[in-house]
Amino acid sequence: MALILLLILAAVPLLGVVWIALYGSLTTVDGLFMSLILLAMSGILGMTALVELRKGKAAFSLNASPVSARSGKGGLVQRGKVQEVVFFESNVGQPNKSIVTLSDHGQSPRMLVLEGDMRNALPVGQRVQIVMRKEGGQNVLADVSYS
Repeated sequence: MALILLLILAAVPLLGVVWIALYGSLTTVDGLFMSLILLAMSGILGMTALVELRKGKAAFSLNASPVSARSGKGGLVQRGKVQEVVFFESNVGQPNKSIVTLSDHGQSPRMLVLEGDMRNALPVGQRVQIVMRKEGGQNVLADVSYS
């Protein structure tokens, strides 16, 4: 319904441009600027309609599956000893992030980027099993087991 309304509202300014062209005032300064304003309005509404149409197609595509189905039942599991947790506070509107460094016996350390402040959830020096899942393109901590 909103898509149809956007298409109708995008067509109305185009009718105004046609009216200005038919009555011969397109070559005047007033007609030129009014035509440019109407075309800009039509373009904005038309682009919004295209974005909504594309968003609707992506929501119904066969490749779109829930995040939990792609990452398995429990999510991605990581085990190790917490070496370091560094917290980064982001700008307004962006999620804060923590970079967690895990190490195992003799293996090179692994770095995990998790959304939110993980300094209290993952104490340094503690052996942990982390279960994380993807949510909105970010790794979110789902469960922590300490050993």
